[in-house]
Amino acid sequence: MSPNLRFLHVWRRNLKVWRKILIPSIMGNFGEPVLYLLAFGYGFGMLVGDLGEMPYMVFLASGIICSSAMFTASFEGMYSAYTRMDVQHTWSAMLGAPLTVDDIVLGEVAWAATKGLMSAAAILVVAAVLGLVANAWALLALPVLLLTGFTFGACAMVVTAFSKSYDFFLYYFTLVITPTLLLSGVFFPLEQFPAPVQMLAYLLPLAHTVELVRPLLTGTMPTQVLLHLAVIAAYGVAGLMIATRLIRRRLIR
Repeated sequence: MSPNLRFLHVWRRNLKVWRKILIPSIMGNFGEPVLYLLAFGYGFGMLVGDLGEMPYMVFLASGIICSSAMFTASFEGMYSAYTRMDVQHTWSAMLGAPLTVDDIVLGEVAWAATKGLMSAAAILVVAAVLGLVANAWALLALPVLLLTGFTFGACAMVVTAFSKSYDFFLYYFTLVITPTLLLSGVFFPLEQFPAPVQMLAYLLPLAHTVELVRPLLTGTMPTQVLLHLAVIAAYGVAGLMIATRLIRRRLIR
């Protein structure tokens, strides 16, 4: 890979297109988290009660913020990126400009990370309005969420490189994203799972995101910060390298 700042042109192009649907997109970012928090938080919260000294609503809000970055970045790195690659042939047109495949892939992953951050930030605002955020330390979660979006956007681009149609993405959501959501401490504490399941969970990047973000939203500092960041970043770098190689083979024949 030999990326440089040219990838910002790809990122900016996607931003300009997204601005045309800015209002409905922002409404969706706020509407969905409110539904999740109210339905799951007050519904399950009445049954679960407090988790130690933490109300379940607070526990859930931090998990939903993390999962939102994962879902939004994954969706952007698959459905939207595939549309630009195979339906609109936007990437092929970009290759006619002074851009390389490396620039395109990095620009797309950076844009997926940005969308993931925007979605997570919207939920963070909702959580703050509902009184579920302890203090301003929660703002330190934003860089972690951006990195998480980058990681899942890069992994999604690997799937896009293999995909022959939109239907292919259902396998990834079913076999990877859904288990990651359920095993990463978003809805339930990892300590409630058997030890082998906990070990499996910590092989997934989202679990490390939750370990970093949840303390920040509850007014405490996370532990083993470098380890958690290293795992998340490792998935992102590996995904970016693999996606770039596969997409280069697909576009340049």
